[in-house]
Amino acid sequence: MLKTAWGLIKESISAWVGDYAPSMGAALAYYTLFSIAPLLIIVIAVAGFFLGTEAAQGEILGQIRDLIGDEGAVAVQGLLKSASQPKQGLIAGALGVLTLIIAATGAFAELQSDLDRIWRSPAEKAESGIWQMLRKRLLSFGMVLAIAFLLLVSLVVSAGLAAFGAWSKALSPNLEVLLTAANIGVGFAIFTGLFALMYKMLPKTDIHWRDVWVGAAVTALLFTIGKYLIGLYLGKAGVGSAFGAAGSLVVLIVWVYYSAQIFLLGAEFTWVYAHRCGSRSERSLELASESCSLRAPKSAPAAN
Repeated sequence: MLKTAWGLIKESISAWVGDYAPSMGAALAYYTLFSIAPLLIIVIAVAGFFLGTEAAQGEILGQIRDLIGDEGAVAVQGLLKSASQPKQGLIAGALGVLTLIIAATGAFAELQSDLDRIWRSPAEKAESGIWQMLRKRLLSFGMVLAIAFLLLVSLVVSAGLAAFGAWSKALSPNLEVLLTAANIGVGFAIFTGLFALMYKMLPKTDIHWRDVWVGAAVTALLFTIGKYLIGLYLGKAGVGSAFGAAGSLVVLIVWVYYSAQIFLLGAEFTWVYAHRCGSRSERSLELASESCSLRAPKSAPAAN
């Protein structure tokens, strides 16, 4: 068991290096930086429909602060404020909405390219550049809405747990520990669902769900551990203070870059797992071939 796990880890790291994941992560961080504010505006708009805009914005910024710290949250809040400035006039407003959607989906278009590279997806038959771009953007926008839904679920559950915790604290102090563990478990489940959705839907190749869920759970675990390590590094290294006024933005870029590396390493692990232990392993392919042979229809008897 341990030998198999260690082999999967070594092969995943080797594939991560071989696919030039550090360079892919840099490109992904660049696109994400421009996508964060538009993405959050859309997410807040969806969540605000159910919770109220101010409440949704406060909860989401609070979760971002928990993820990337105070300096990173300040940078995100500044980007969000700049992107949400009202546009004067109907045409300017329409162009603003279009720009918002294009910017929000930019990171997902880059994610799709990266995952296609990792999964060695076959090249699609040639089609017009505009149509191909529209298809990518529509898929990416669907992912944006899916993320908005998952975050909404996370907000509702977290708010419910917080309210129950405040009510039950007077009854038993021990319940607070259980509620904290439940909150961490909910966060892990949300991240697993989010990664599974992206690993399954974004690549052009077909990936079996059982491979996706294993890879998504490993990635969620890495992300849960990594966010604390990255936060510890950013807090101890003083990355932001070294850059003065631009410190908050630098902290945000560093956090996004290392999060991208975790995502890509998880994608490499999913690929390795699928080919070594999952649906694309030699054993699975042999069983599938035998099953197809057993189900093959018998040839019709020759006519006399």
